[in-house]
Amino acid sequence: MNIFVSNLSSNTNDGDLRSAFEEYGNVFSAKVINDKYTGQSRGFGFVEMNDTDGQKAIDALHGATFDDKIINVAVARPKTEDRGRSNNRQFGGNKSNRGYRNNDRY
Repeated sequence: MNIFVSNLSSNTNDGDLRSAFEEYGNVFSAKVINDKYTGQSRGFGFVEMNDTDGQKAIDALHGATFDDKIINVAVARPKTEDRGRSNNRQFGGNKSNRGYRNNDRY
């Protein structure tokens, strides 16, 4: 089971995340996601556990205080191609698509 953990403190590292989840079973991996340019934590991470232990960890840790922050813990959703972003042209990337006639201005 892949578990998504959000609202992590900027001080939380992979080892801290692993330690918190190991109380509920065997952790296959634990990774805090960092910004690729700054190296700073993006405030979320992923933990992989078996289904039974993972569900116990989700039930116990969702809404718990971890490193002085209340964390959110849930089953990770699969990454999609769209990722929730819209086509730029739909929202003003091209003035001709905004519904204005040639001489109309804002």
